[in-house]
Amino acid sequence: MGERFEFTNQEKKETWMLYTRLKEQIGTSLLEDDERKMRAHLVKSISSNQISRDAFGLNPILFGFQTAQIVVEEIGLRRDAVLAVLLHPGIAGGFSAIDDVKADFGDSVARILHGLERIAELYSKNPVVESENFRNLLLSFAEDMRVILIMIADRVNLMRQIRDTANAAAQRQVSEEAAYLYAPLAHKLGLYKLKSELEDLSLKYLEHDAYYMIKEKLNATKQARDAYIERFIAPINEKLAAAGFRFHMKGRTKSIHSIWQKMKKQKCSFEGIYDLFAIRIILEGHEQAFPEVSLCWQAYSIVTDMYQPNPKRLRDWLSVPKSNGYESLHITVLGPEKKWVEVQIRTERMDEIAERGVAAHWRYKGVKSESGLDDWLTGIRLLLEDGNCAPDRQGEGMPPSLSNLDLMDQFKLDLYEDEVYVFTPKGDLYKFPKGATVLDFAYHIHSKIGNACVGARINNKVVSFRELLHSGDQVEVMTSGNQKPKQDWLNIVKTSRAKSKIRLALKETQVKDGLFAKEMIERKFKNKKIEFEEPVMQHLIKKLGYKEVSDFYKQIADGTLDINTVIERYVELQQAERTVTGDNMARSAGEFTLEQSAFINHANQNDDVLVIDQNLKGLDYQLARCCHPIYGDPVFGFVTVSGGIKIHRDDCPNAPELRKRFGYRIVKAKWSGKGSSQYSITLRVIGNDDIGIVNNITSIISKEERLVLRGINIDSHDGLFSGNVEVMLDDTSRLESLMRKLRMVRGVKSIERI
Repeated sequence: MGERFEFTNQEKKETWMLYTRLKEQIGTSLLEDDERKMRAHLVKSISSNQISRDAFGLNPILFGFQTAQIVVEEIGLRRDAVLAVLLHPGIAGGFSAIDDVKADFGDSVARILHGLERIAELYSKNPVVESENFRNLLLSFAEDMRVILIMIADRVNLMRQIRDTANAAAQRQVSEEAAYLYAPLAHKLGLYKLKSELEDLSLKYLEHDAYYMIKEKLNATKQARDAYIERFIAPINEKLAAAGFRFHMKGRTKSIHSIWQKMKKQKCSFEGIYDLFAIRIILEGHEQAFPEVSLCWQAYSIVTDMYQPNPKRLRDWLSVPKSNGYESLHITVLGPEKKWVEVQIRTERMDEIAERGVAAHWRYKGVKSESGLDDWLTGIRLLLEDGNCAPDRQGEGMPPSLSNLDLMDQFKLDLYEDEVYVFTPKGDLYKFPKGATVLDFAYHIHSKIGNACVGARINNKVVSFRELLHSGDQVEVMTSGNQKPKQDWLNIVKTSRAKSKIRLALKETQVKDGLFAKEMIERKFKNKKIEFEEPVMQHLIKKLGYKEVSDFYKQIADGTLDINTVIERYVELQQAERTVTGDNMARSAGEFTLEQSAFINHANQNDDVLVIDQNLKGLDYQLARCCHPIYGDPVFGFVTVSGGIKIHRDDCPNAPELRKRFGYRIVKAKWSGKGSSQYSITLRVIGNDDIGIVNNITSIISKEERLVLRGINIDSHDGLFSGNVEVMLDDTSRLESLMRKLRMVRGVKSIERI
């Protein structure tokens, strides 16, 4: 241990005074031996030098008594909470164990201390406190709501004590936490006085000049303001009483923090704040036939008869209450001396809902809450207000000795059973559904982290990526460059975000594997001097039973499908297709005339009409079957694995893929002159299934010079026909002419080249 802990004379005096006052206030709730055990505990912890002053130099024993005083006077807790507050320094310092406390003081005190220790563990993870997630995690970790109430009291006490501290950095951190975390919690619980004090003290330490400017202006105007309020409400009192209303009025001045927030929001000076103070008129219960809304509007009429209202500042939440149930009528009127005053008019029932209803007032003030949390917190708040320091009494279904505050022992926070909150090593906090795993966490951080995840360190313990997350866990993801997403990962993750990222990664991996497998097949083909033809390969893939090309290449890449077997089947299919092409194709007798092959006769160099690459002529080439280019089409050349050149149309369906993957094999090609060759093209025709329409189509083709019908295949269904017409022609100009004439045939709906 370091320097021995000692009390100053002033600290001894103040501690004894607080001890005496607490004993008087909670003496009836203490058990017979509580005081003796507590005194013994404090004496031993001091004498054994197990406690020390904090970062601000505060005495933890005195600080505990100060916090206990706030817990009793401002919140209304009794024995268990006070004992927990006073015992906590010894627990935190390691002098006492929670099991020992349980044996001496009971389960309830031990449970509160356990909650305080759990929250201390959360703080040890350096959390980012300015988030709704941390606030909710804090509530879920507390288990017993008195832990949160004690923490609020503790923070109020700390904010009071650090006014003159030299540790400015720690003062700023404490003040920011008070503003971000503890003030909203106090507000949710209806501890408005403590909430305002936390906000005002935070402003005092964080924005010193603004705080004292507003405070000085309020002090300078307080006497005049109080006198003004009296002058303002006097005629209202008189008129309402004369009209037979039973009511009471409240006057309030906004807190320094609220005034500063309004000044910033409205971008105005202190003098520009309209509602520096407000008057609330609360109409008491009436048995007559007048409905509540009517009563409020009658009171409104009386007030506005006396004072001119500002119609732009009328807020009517009577006709249409807020979604949270808040009902009230807010008006701003011009009072004496031409000063604007806000007046709120509501009935007792409306005021009850606004003050104690299901989270109405909290959300009205702009505090966001998780679903279900408000109901639970409202219940706590009602206990504080209804059973606050009340003597033991018998309630419905309760033993005589069980007061409302004693019911706090039975509260367990079960609101987040479907959610878990976990930390990053830097203290960032993320929310996940119950059942989420390390892999969910990794993908939440980044796709690359998720794809490479092999496990994690949770609270410094190494676990697999299948490990479930629990609230309060600190998770550090471990990655490996050799890791790749697997299909079964979809069964491991819980969040839709992780599932979508895994599916995307699997798809990208499949594409890469497919490209690798295709390159591997083409290399094999080249080594075996087999020409690779894409249409033949597509046919083979379908014959092998694959619905998706990607599945075929994936099995090649995985080694599931033997590449040599694929090559054998490919050669068989290629040879089979060649036996039924060109001059060997089966034809109907006399119906079709085949003048020459669908391909250019390369033996006749006089027919060479293509210039390839850098003005090279006479090269061996073939017209690609996938797009059937003809004279006049914009074309390019593609060098195949066998060294030959295939000519494709610029708009060939395979062109984008060829350019993307094999740009180095692309060569320029252009038509340089018209030869005597004819080319095979196929037209897709769709139309009404009228009598004679096919004859009309074939008749047009037969009348065209140097145009040969090679085949026609028509299917009819539900009054429509569709089919392919294959013809031999010279060039694109003849093709366009033919398509124009066919479109003129009655009943033809569309015609396109395929």
